[in-house]
Amino acid sequence: MIERGAEVVSAKISGDILNVMAYEQQTQVDYIAVIDRLLKQGNSLFMEERTMRRRAQFEGSKLVADEMVTMHPLSLQERGEKCMGHIYREDSATYNRRNAVRYAEQWWNDYNPAFVRFEDNCTNFVSQCLYAGGAQMTSKANKQRGWWYENEHKMSLSWSVAHSFRWYLSGATSHLRGEEKKSARELIPGDVICYDFNGNGTWNHCAIVVAKDMNNEPLVNAQTVNSRYRYWTYQNSPAYTDRIQYKFFHISI
Repeated sequence: MIERGAEVVSAKISGDILNVMAYEQQTQVDYIAVIDRLLKQGNSLFMEERTMRRRAQFEGSKLVADEMVTMHPLSLQERGEKCMGHIYREDSATYNRRNAVRYAEQWWNDYNPAFVRFEDNCTNFVSQCLYAGGAQMTSKANKQRGWWYENEHKMSLSWSVAHSFRWYLSGATSHLRGEEKKSARELIPGDVICYDFNGNGTWNHCAIVVAKDMNNEPLVNAQTVNSRYRYWTYQNSPAYTDRIQYKFFHISI
């Protein structure tokens, strides 16, 4: 935070209890934790927001464990009728970054019922943002190829798997493409950052740039741990390691 020239003006943690299960002296509490931080950088103020589902374990009145839990995919019945019309988009020869960012702002902390939801939903979310920005899907013949979504059972690996998505962006020569940049500062809203937290060649997260701070550094929206206006490095994430690798993609279609 200091190296960014930013300071925390205020912070608030709130939550909602989802479920309580008790047996004898054991109690399990599932809850949603919401973290809001108002940050000041120069003369600018911005709000960083994160939500996460957590599970607390008690023995009697003593807290013995508290950890983040993932959410299972929604069934068709839970999501209701699926319809691609639930996503507003304009087919265009150019990428509409405003629409992509607008979608990222609308859905960063919610789930569009037009699409399946995964435990690790980051890539599915970013793909939806790019689709909202006008990116054209490729042929739906092979899940190993292209970038496309049909339903919860039929989609390309690149639509929902971070590792496949990263390599698709690097290799695509038509439709949705990613031009690799050397620095995060070269990105603009609507671009994408991919993350290899362990530096072992397995890409396991991605996020979409929605704004730039006073130092021209990206702020991102993402899911899995639902985040809005998060500083792009993820240094405050439990998944962060000093071996982390990034790929910076300037998006075109």
